[in-house]
Amino acid sequence: MGKYRAALILVLAVVAPLASLIPSAHAEPYELSKHDITESASISSAAISLFGIKLGDSETAAIETLVNGSIPGVKAEQEAAFIFLLDQRKPTGPMAGVRIQDGKVDLIFINNRFAHKTRGIFRNVLNSESPDDIRKLLGKEDYGDENVLGAVMAYDKQGFQVNYLGKDINIEFVLPR
Repeated sequence: MGKYRAALILVLAVVAPLASLIPSAHAEPYELSKHDITESASISSAAISLFGIKLGDSETAAIETLVNGSIPGVKAEQEAAFIFLLDQRKPTGPMAGVRIQDGKVDLIFINNRFAHKTRGIFRNVLNSESPDDIRKLLGKEDYGDENVLGAVMAYDKQGFQVNYLGKDINIEFVLPR
């Protein structure tokens, strides 16, 4: 038994440092309020976080971080399955939030009220003037619907959907399908 343990320790000592050199199948983490992503192909909702909360996090973690925590300039309200984040400067409606189903965060959303807090490509999407502007930033959607009222553009492979209604733009993140 001692020989096997020594061999295992030797293998782990050699392999563990090399593991960091193996490329990950997941996208780099992207905090909506901090990081700049400019390439739409590198976006995956599995790597998105909103003030530290990611899809799949527990309800307890979401409440502790978003409701009980202190986020400068943000007021949090919990209503049923949602935690809404409002801009303290103009609390006219939620600018971002999460939905909790079965004890886990299953949806993160941001809208144009959040544009001043987000970075990178999503700031540009939230400030877009048309669905075509959004497509120039994100590429052609997997599927969608466009009419005189607006557009729904689904990017299921990356795990998000953009709802465009003129000046009102909403982005919903769910786990990729």
